[in-house]
Amino acid sequence: MMIAAMLLASVTPVPAATATGKPLAVRIGGRAERVGAGWRRQWPGTYVEGAFRGRQAMLRVGTGDMILHVLIDGKPVQTLVKPAAGLYRIDGLAQGRHVIRVEVASESQSGPTILGGLFAAPGGTPLPAPAAARRQIEFIGDSHTVGYGNTSTKRDCTEAEVWATTDTSQGIAGQTARHYGADYRVHAISGRGVVRNYDGFKADTTVDAYPYVLFDKARRPTDTGWNPQLFVIALGTNDFSTALKPGERWRTREALHADYEARFMRFIRSLRATHPGAHVLLWATDLADGEIAAEEATVVSRLTAEGMRDIGFLRAPKLTFAGCHYHPSVADDTLIAKAIARYADEHRIWK
Repeated sequence: MMIAAMLLASVTPVPAATATGKPLAVRIGGRAERVGAGWRRQWPGTYVEGAFRGRQAMLRVGTGDMILHVLIDGKPVQTLVKPAAGLYRIDGLAQGRHVIRVEVASESQSGPTILGGLFAAPGGTPLPAPAAARRQIEFIGDSHTVGYGNTSTKRDCTEAEVWATTDTSQGIAGQTARHYGADYRVHAISGRGVVRNYDGFKADTTVDAYPYVLFDKARRPTDTGWNPQLFVIALGTNDFSTALKPGERWRTREALHADYEARFMRFIRSLRATHPGAHVLLWATDLADGEIAAEEATVVSRLTAEGMRDIGFLRAPKLTFAGCHYHPSVADDTLIAKAIARYADEHRIWK
């Protein structure tokens, strides 16, 4: 009965004058700031969850272009691509307790977007928000962590096609978190690095932006209740995949290496200071003739020599890079996620 009802579930927009029902207590994954009944967010991989009893739920979508996956009881119901701001009804459900989850699949580098509230439709009953998972994983990185163009069937993509085929939930973070039933956060920006961005373009690096709720750097998060047991970090692709250009502050590759290593080490020390019990795993592909992997391994080696424990390095398995602009595909993401899981299990991260 439940399975048949789920197959008929759908998400449809409703008129603006429609009653929203009763708001649900919501658990949100990812940094966000409250705005009215919803949340303004920008980092990839944001998700919200709420529980209710009834046959219908409602979702309010705010401003900004997004791709949203709507799930009921862990099963995909519908994907909304650039939905107009407004109210949406999820119906076709069997009577009973349900959990609604809305995942942001797309990247929002150009500006924040707003997720409105979740509601039990009229006649339904709000229930306490789903409990936080015992396991928490934080992913920090660049386009490889975002899932840039990972669902694409071709490498030659327009800017619009990159946006449409990026799916963080199907990427490394989403796959690894689902494997462990973990909550997760993704702090990654395509094209950004530790001290240098792709081809030397001027903008905040991922490390620069990391301490803030949004990329405008206006407010720092409280991060109440967020205590990851594992950090998974991949940064260096954009620092090293292109040649230095005249006018950049590093005159030699050796100077870039020294700056990268020093800044990355300070960043990891700051993570460990805030979360002293967390394990830190750096991983890298074999791009840039191994320069990225060699530099990440050097950072781990130097921190280990200083006495830091529970830190390691993982070289990604052989990848096809079949996604947009030679980025990892979903199949590649699966290989990386499996390698991360093997590492986590071998090192007893969840002991």
